[in-house]
Amino acid sequence: MLDLEPLYRLVSLFPFECLQAGFMQQALVALILLAPMAATMGVQVVSFRMAFFSDAISHSAFAGVALGLIFSINPHVAMPVFGILVGLGIMAVQRNSALSSDTIIGVFFSAVMAFGLAVVSRDNAVARDLQQFLYGDILTITETDIRWLIGLFFALAAFQIWGYNRLLYIGLNSVVAKAHRINVFFWQYLFAGLLALVVMFSVWAVGVLLVTALLIVPAATARNLARTAGGMFWWSILVSVTSAVAGLVLSAQEWAGTATGATVVLVSCGWFLLSAVLAAIRGEGRRQ
Repeated sequence: MLDLEPLYRLVSLFPFECLQAGFMQQALVALILLAPMAATMGVQVVSFRMAFFSDAISHSAFAGVALGLIFSINPHVAMPVFGILVGLGIMAVQRNSALSSDTIIGVFFSAVMAFGLAVVSRDNAVARDLQQFLYGDILTITETDIRWLIGLFFALAAFQIWGYNRLLYIGLNSVVAKAHRINVFFWQYLFAGLLALVVMFSVWAVGVLLVTALLIVPAATARNLARTAGGMFWWSILVSVTSAVAGLVLSAQEWAGTATGATVVLVSCGWFLLSAVLAAIRGEGRRQ
């Protein structure tokens, strides 16, 4: 089994007293793994105009967790499996329908939300258990969860190394991508499946309500700051990782006492406001 002690020793080097506690070290390791994954997928979500897609996937967590609890399946297994099925289902219907993407995603969004709420409404105990997934709680993450995150991290890194340029082509124009012998079918389905996994893991950190922000805000900030596609990729990682670390540390302070996920997103939004000001100044300078 993978030994996580070296990672804990590394994060304990941060000069913050709150990070000496074991559960805080686990939370920080999880966030440092999750933040760049959400950021890089967020860049492609913005490029593909799929923000609503990620929202639909995150809200399918209700149904996945509810089904898991009802059928005695670990919610951490049921949730990502159901999310992947929803993501691939949206992509399949999208590719074979004349309806707009927003319409199809809206139908799936409504269906999974209604299904999840219908299942939850049958059992009050299930409704109480779902609170954790509604608001997120990275402080309760386990070592098993971290090991899964490490596996996903390396899988996503391989995906980005192998497919980043191909995804850029597809995002710009799928017809042009096909002309360059890119298997659009394969990459779209693979992207949808991996995005669903990242979204489901993100639900643990920030909850269903804030997952889209974790994906979109760093990417939007990076678009304000970067001048190239590659620059946008690296800026989004910087914004997401610094927001994750700062958000965790700030939320642990006695004077704050805020939810970790919400604090991470607020720091990221602070980054966005700063980038918007810098972009406006830069634009004004160009006009002069």
